[in-house]
Amino acid sequence: MALVAVPVMILRPEGLARMRGLERELASVQHENAQLKRDIGELRVDVQRLRDDPTAVERIARDQLGLVRKSEVVFHFGSPRSW
Repeated sequence: MALVAVPVMILRPEGLARMRGLERELASVQHENAQLKRDIGELRVDVQRLRDDPTAVERIARDQLGLVRKSEVVFHFGSPRSW
């Protein structure tokens, strides 16, 4: 009975081919999870830096938002169309 049943189960569409496909999918998902864990770790470091380091907040305000201090003077060189 087993001599007939095992080959039939392996060769069926949901047999060995499906198992190999699922193994590839599992490897892909595990790789993606590892990358997401690295990204989460980097984001946690960034959050901690923003909580504890005022210079990090200032750097973001300057670089991403274009803010300046009240005591600073900004000179813009270029044509008025580029403003």
